[in-house]
Amino acid sequence: MFETWKKHFKRGGGKREEILAPVEGMAIPLSEVNDPAFNQELLGKGIAVIPTRGRIVAPVSGVLTIMFETKHAVSITADNGAEVMIHVGLDTVKLNGEGYRSFKKQGEAVRAGELLLEFDLDEIRQKGYDLITPVIILNTAEYPNMECHVGKKVKELEPIIEL
Repeated sequence: MFETWKKHFKRGGGKREEILAPVEGMAIPLSEVNDPAFNQELLGKGIAVIPTRGRIVAPVSGVLTIMFETKHAVSITADNGAEVMIHVGLDTVKLNGEGYRSFKKQGEAVRAGELLLEFDLDEIRQKGYDLITPVIILNTAEYPNMECHVGKKVKELEPIIEL
């Protein structure tokens, strides 16, 4: 009972924290991603989005803790403590940044909704890459009651994960 109360108090008295959609598209479970690092939740729990628009916005306010040189993935440490990774495509690291453009630098503060990346959907697909975009909570263990909203089309900044 005490542990339940302690977690409830730590997370703001029952108010659920939201992770917003960083990309427009179809939200699906991680189990449908064709990569064991994601579908086996080795990096953490979350969802994936099949993008219909080539841009990534910050899903939370916080600090851009990692901006890969190849621009295929970013990680943000949210003001609420959640560590959110957005990975645009599978094996897209091999593109060495081709088809991607970044708008923020590692270490910068970001606000939810700020543009982080643009990517060319057609160019990347023509090169044979799957653009499915996992959105992972890297510190999943801190959020035992996490809920993911899948099976629907999402627009940028719609709630997709509740912590």
